[in-house]
Amino acid sequence: MKAIKYNDHPCNELDELWQAFYQSYNMAQDRPINSQLLDKVPSYQNTEWPLFSKVEFINAISKYNDLSTLGPDHIF
Repeated sequence: MKAIKYNDHPCNELDELWQAFYQSYNMAQDRPINSQLLDKVPSYQNTEWPLFSKVEFINAISKYNDLSTLGPDHIF
């Protein structure tokens, strides 16, 4: 896994990431674009996920809850 970098500095905090997005947007605003660059991006087929219930999800992740760190990813 790699962090998003802006000005050769990794954006490890949410505030850093938003600042990088904000500055990038403002630098690109009102500049001409070449949308044909997107034609080179490979497209992938959508993955079909099997249906599962909320109970099945909670049962599947419940054993990992104690291993999770506190923060935005902490589900319970």
